[in-house]
Amino acid sequence: MTWQDNGDAALLVKQQPLHTQLFLLWTGQKQVSGKNMQLSEEQLHQIEQNRRAALERLASRNVPVPIGESWRKQIGAEFTKPYFTKLMSFVTMERKCYTVYPSPEQVFHCTTLCAIEDVKVVILGQDPYHHPGQAHGLAFSVLRPKPTPPSLENIFMELKEDIAGFQDPGHGDLTGWAKQGVLLLNSVLTVRALQPTSHEGQGWEIFTDAVVLWLSRNLNGLVFLLWGSYAQRKGKVIDRKRHHVLETSHPSPYSAHLGFFGCRHFSKTNMLLKTSGKKPVDWTAL
Repeated sequence: MTWQDNGDAALLVKQQPLHTQLFLLWTGQKQVSGKNMQLSEEQLHQIEQNRRAALERLASRNVPVPIGESWRKQIGAEFTKPYFTKLMSFVTMERKCYTVYPSPEQVFHCTTLCAIEDVKVVILGQDPYHHPGQAHGLAFSVLRPKPTPPSLENIFMELKEDIAGFQDPGHGDLTGWAKQGVLLLNSVLTVRALQPTSHEGQGWEIFTDAVVLWLSRNLNGLVFLLWGSYAQRKGKVIDRKRHHVLETSHPSPYSAHLGFFGCRHFSKTNMLLKTSGKKPVDWTAL
């Protein structure tokens, strides 16, 4: 395709398939800039509108499930990237062949409970629980009435020692924290039933790295809780001059005794939030 027929440029682009539109609109603009702006201002405006519309359609097609509007606005560009298109194709095929957790409408559940600009604490996990009825889009959290998993039991044990008035809520649903700005983010957002880590290396890590990087670059005074070596590696992109980072062992029964018990991360988090002028988390609000 060339841009010789300037009057038909926008129309020709619009007639192409979606991915071709994106390529032509990008390369076309490059050619225009190299030919002393042969297109009129109106034509350039129409091409830019078509480009944005094509990106929005691609993003919508890639992420048909609910996602918070502020999140879509700030990180929506990720949904149009080739790695994400490939990732969504993989997850779609997995759902056709196997049971995958969480359900499609809960994959981005954490983004619907708190606007991205209101995040103040980030707790990083690895991948969703792989047993039925557990995962619902929040790291470490499980749907009621499922029993509290061992790692979360240890988290509650530490909270009892650290936060005055905290009592085991009798369930493992951490939605109450998420609504206060605690982002419970797994590195990988889907998993095949009964096969932990089965969706690692497919692209989710790129996406969640982009989320962590956006938070690090665009917000200030966040508290990142990095429990275990996996979360600590993922946290290397955090700007520690702008944010607070607390690290210790994972709350798993295999490692909680290596530093998690006694870490007092929850009270320390609230003290750090106060120093940043932010409202502390009510950890008892479950």
